[in-house]
Amino acid sequence: MLIDTHCHLSSDDYENLAEIISNMDGIMIASGCDDKSNKEVLELVKKYKNVYGTLGIHPEEIDSITSESFKIIEDNINNEKIVAIGEIGLDYYWVKDNKEKQQEVFERQLKLASKYNKRVVVHSREAIQDTYDILKKYNVIGTIHCFNSSLEMAREFIKLGYKIGIGGVVTFKNSKKLQEIVREIELDNILLETDSPYLTPEPFRGKRNNPSNVYFVALKVAELKNISIEDVLNKTNQNALKLYNIKK
Repeated sequence: MLIDTHCHLSSDDYENLAEIISNMDGIMIASGCDDKSNKEVLELVKKYKNVYGTLGIHPEEIDSITSESFKIIEDNINNEKIVAIGEIGLDYYWVKDNKEKQQEVFERQLKLASKYNKRVVVHSREAIQDTYDILKKYNVIGTIHCFNSSLEMAREFIKLGYKIGIGGVVTFKNSKKLQEIVREIELDNILLETDSPYLTPEPFRGKRNNPSNVYFVALKVAELKNISIEDVLNKTNQNALKLYNIKK
């Protein structure tokens, strides 16, 4: 069985979404980013047995927040198929002039996670130190999605109780630093993801990504750790099911 712990299953991205989902031999955790995608996630988890979801406000979407945004999250937080609050966090790559607002929205969602004992899915781009400093203030755990920092920071997040999300980037030839992180940290601390429809792994780089491609992420992790792909899938699946309290 495959588990893609982070993907985006929007009708805007896939004309054949039902086919994409039916072709996935395993579980997908679909991530919300704003009001529209959060509502789509709620429909998907209701319709498909193998789709779970997260609800959140992505840092790139904070200017589109409405009076309903936090209500959608809180009203549905106890849905048994909503396993975390996410995708949330900080992104100073695209927008640098709203850092305080990003931090405020991030912390508001972390407070919700703490209140309802939910995991979080964290996005951090060009903001790793601020992300870490904020997370260590809260008694919350989850995943650092699409990890792209240093081995030292990976270990610091692991100490806080976070898993390290590894996706298709690890298969890229220019990802030596991430590959070294995968070699060095224990498999206990890794989750596999695709971030579909983005970041398609080799050998399909350049094409639209889909959750089934998490297999190729697992294959690369197995190569880097010099173990079997079965061992990688068994352990990372256990990690995901336990972290997100998914009963299989």
